[in-house]
Amino acid sequence: LLSICCIAQDDKEMIKQTFNNYKSAILNDKGEEAVSYVDSRTLKYYADILEVIKHADSSVINASSLIDKVTVLSVRHRATREEILSMDGTGLFVYAIKKGMVGKNSVMNNTIGDIKIDNGFAKGQLLVSGQPTEIYMHFYKEQDHWKIDLTSIFPIGNAAFKDMVEEDGRPENEFIFMILEYLTGKKPGLGIWQPLL
Repeated sequence: LLSICCIAQDDKEMIKQTFNNYKSAILNDKGEEAVSYVDSRTLKYYADILEVIKHADSSVINASSLIDKVTVLSVRHRATREEILSMDGTGLFVYAIKKGMVGKNSVMNNTIGDIKIDNGFAKGQLLVSGQPTEIYMHFYKEQDHWKIDLTSIFPIGNAAFKDMVEEDGRPENEFIFMILEYLTGKKPGLGIWQPLL
């Protein structure tokens, strides 16, 4: 029994370490390092969204979730066609971190509190400035390492974004364009609605 208890404790420490390492990579714009702490689901999401960035027209983008729409338009606005066509899913994730598209404020004061492990899956309660939240980050054990599934918090990000749009009162797309201009200092052109291929 003792050994099982110790293994679980080790796993919990490893999960917290994974989150802390990921957080440190994000805060220091180290995209290549951050990649090693995210799971295959996260990288599959970025591979899938890259296909949308390359091929989708405005009708597809408008039908996407808010978070997907922002990601697609943001990358099309910031990156050159050559850059986008040379990326794979991992490359897109690294690019997003280097360009500050993965918000530092989303990790800055965050730590992982209570952790529940079920075989190769774990849920860690997100603490913000030491205070427990209702948000749980998901972790999966892949090749003996615990990795973060960032897609598990997308619904929360989506809801938060929706609230911001509603509070602002502008139409959704107008709001996104305003944010892009604010973040990059240049006005997005209507070309970002067009597929690259």
